[in-house]
This record gives sequence, structure tokens and C-alpha cells, in this order.
Amino acid sequence: MDTSAKAIFLEQCGKNRSYQDTDVRGFQPEGGVCLPGGPEVMLSVISMKEVCRRVSVEDVEVAFSRDAGRYICDYTYYLSLYLGNGHAALIHVPPLSHCLPASLLGRALQVIIQEMLEEGGGVQTQQRSSGREAAGGCRL
Repeated sequence: MDTSAKAIFLEQCGKNRSYQDTDVRGFQPEGGVCLPGGPEVMLSVISMKEVCRRVSVEDVEVAFSRDAGRYICDYTYYLSLYLGNGHAALIHVPPLSHCLPASLLGRALQVIIQEMLEEGGGVQTQQRSSGREAAGGCRL
């Protein structure tokens, strides 16, 4: 959960480097690297941009993101993408509020996940970075 977010963000990729902060238990990846020797960027086989384009839930903003941040979410997402050969998804959700009650967030997540399952069934490619921008528009 991103406590400052006002929208649901669908993350396209996880990144391997630049982890500078420690988590609540004091863990920090050695050298700021998630997986030594791993690809710089791992992409989901799900086109999050397409999911965003097709999903519509009244009163809920759903946005595409190429940067999950360099903290626990991105670290976990990168490893999930790596171990699952791109078959993973990360959804950043805003906190519950009077504008976004649990019932509405739950309905939005149900619609998003259903669309992801449909989208993921047709996409079977995994691409690795070879420059400053990886396939899928994920900046390094």
C-alpha cells in the first residue's frame, strides 16, 4: 500500500539495482542489488498499460506505472518476476478513505485482476534490458 497514493497503480516492471533504504527490520540488499547477476529489469508478461486502458471502475482512478520504487514492493516484485519468468503482477493500492471505501476498492481490484488474467493469457514474452530503457518503457 502506498499511503500517499490517490489511485491504483499497475506496475509493469521490477528493477534489480539502486536499493538504498533498509526495511523495518534493518535489511538492505548487499550492494543495493536485488539479485547479483540478474537482469537489470524484469517485465511482467501482462501489459499493464493495456489493462489500464480497458479497465473502468466508477470513481476509481487506475494508472500505469513503470517504477514501483526501490523499496520492499519493487524488491519483492523483481524476485517474483524473475522466479516466475515474468508471470507476476504488482498492484499498488491507496489507503481506504471515505472516497475509497473497502467495498469500492474490492470491486475495483476484482475487475483489475480479472482483466489481468485475460490479458496474461495472450502474452508470453519476457524481455531483458540492453540499454537505458527496457522493453515496455521501464527506465533503468
